Order: sequence, then structure tokens, then C-alpha cells
Amino acid sequence: MLIRRPSDILPSEITPREVYLNRRQWMTGAAGLALATALPGVLEAAPLQAAKSPLSTTDEKLTSREDVTSYNNFYEFGTGKDDPAAKAKSLKTSPWTVKVDGMVGKPAEFAIEDLIKSSALEERIYRMRCVEGWSMVIPWVGFPLADLIKRVEPLGSAKYVAFETAYRPEEMPGMDTLFPVLEWPYVEGLRLDEAMNPLTILAVGLYGETLPNQNGAPIRLVVPWKYGFKGIKSITRISFVEKQPPTSWNKQAPNEYGFYANVNPSVDHPRWSQATERRIGEGGLFVKRRPTLMFNGYADQVASLYTGMDLRKFY
Repeated sequence: MLIRRPSDILPSEITPREVYLNRRQWMTGAAGLALATALPGVLEAAPLQAAKSPLSTTDEKLTSREDVTSYNNFYEFGTGKDDPAAKAKSLKTSPWTVKVDGMVGKPAEFAIEDLIKSSALEERIYRMRCVEGWSMVIPWVGFPLADLIKRVEPLGSAKYVAFETAYRPEEMPGMDTLFPVLEWPYVEGLRLDEAMNPLTILAVGLYGETLPNQNGAPIRLVVPWKYGFKGIKSITRISFVEKQPPTSWNKQAPNEYGFYANVNPSVDHPRWSQATERRIGEGGLFVKRRPTLMFNGYADQVASLYTGMDLRKFY
């Protein structure tokens, strides 16, 4: 069978059978992603080409793809750990754009496939620590947030970066409830220097393929030294602002969730000790817990961001 290049084909010309037969030959990179997203339901994920990164700072055993994609917090689809995997198929991720605005010299709106095509994708193997006391090791695919920031040229008055998730109650059933868990849409924020840190990435994939919906498709934030709730998913807007932006969990329970949310084993959450953690995939609830590392093990790279700050006050 003749293998056609994806750049030579219009999505309307492709048959599902051709996509299936040729997926490993040409379903890579931005062109392949465009075809995959143009044919919803044909492929669950498209392979991504990514370079190994020296910033993959852990040699720990990876959490299995099955666990990474089936044990999630994504309250837009429900509060159960298995709700996102069961219900997130309703989210339509094509077409998808990310609006970048606020205090920048070059505001823009990027189609997801253009963002990927113009970025040098890297595999970043990071620890992920949830405030609930469990953790994973995940091989993300993405690019430094700093690369996008440089493209839009923040003004000198910009001190923070605010993020916003899609607001689609018709596709995100957890939003359309009588007693919503949070005020929607989900919002998060970082200081500009945190956003510019080389460890901070926008992830578009994991395990070498495009992100599953339940993990925040098509684009999400990953900040490995912070608790997982800072990793806002399914991003539609990034804004540069002068003052500290509101964040969803901090608005909901400010005594429990701080703006900074740095992993800190000496500062407990009111409901969960942060001194130790349970690594998903290493056994059941009664498996031996491991000590939690300051800044989730990334202190050498990020501790200087917080010099002189009281990390009990600014939790």
C-alpha cells in the first residue's frame, strides 16, 4: 500500500482505515496531530517526537501508563479518581486555541497544532506529588513555558501569569451539578519568575503520545516542585498581570490551599500529613510510605526563588 505523507492530505480525504494502517509511519509531530484531531474517535492518541531532556531529574521507576491515565483528579468530570477516565471522552479537543493576552507586547491566539509545530518538544520525566499524600513519576512531553513567554514579550509591569481552563459544562459534566465543588472555570497562577524557570513546562503529551483527555488534553501546565493542583489542565487562556491572580482552590479554602503550593514536608495540610507519600503502583493503601522531599526533590533548581520567604506563611 502506498504511504502518503500527512502534509499531502486533506483531513476530508482520509479514511479511518488509512489512518489506522499508517498511524506509526506518519502520525507524528504537528502534522500527524492535526490529522488525529481532525478525525475524532479514530485514534485515542497520536505519537509525538520528543528529545530526551537533561532536566529529567529522576531515575526512579516510572508509574505505569495505566495508573497515570486512570487515577486522576480532574473535578470538571467528577470527584472520583476514575471519573475523568470514564467521562472525559466527551471533551472535544479539536479545534483548540490558547489565547495569550494581558501585559504583553505581542498578544496572540495559538492553535494547538501550531504551538506544537513551532516548539522543540522534550520528554521530561518528573515526580508529581498530590497534596492528598500520593505521588507518581510521569514521562511528560512538552516545551518550556519560558519559550512561549519570550514569544509574547511581557511588559515590565507583568509580575504574574494567570491560567484558565476551558469552560464547557456541556462537555465537562462535573461543572453541571447542583452543588459544584469549585467556582468554574478553573484558574491558576504563577509568579513570572516561577513561570520562567526551566523546569516549568506546558505538556502536550505523556508516554510519547498526545495527552489523554483525562490528563488535561490538549495542553496543561506542569510545575514539578508544586502540588499537583497547580498543574491546570485543558488550558484555553494565559494572561500576564501585575497583581497576584486568584486561584481556584485558594478561593474555595484559603486556609487549606495557598497560592504558592510548594511541596513542603514540614507544612501539613489540615487533612493530610505532607511528611510522607504513597507512590501509586507500589501496592495498596497499606504499602510503606516514602519520605516527601522538600520542593519534591527539586530544591537545587528552585529554592533560590523563595530566598527570605517564610514558607509556612506563604504555603
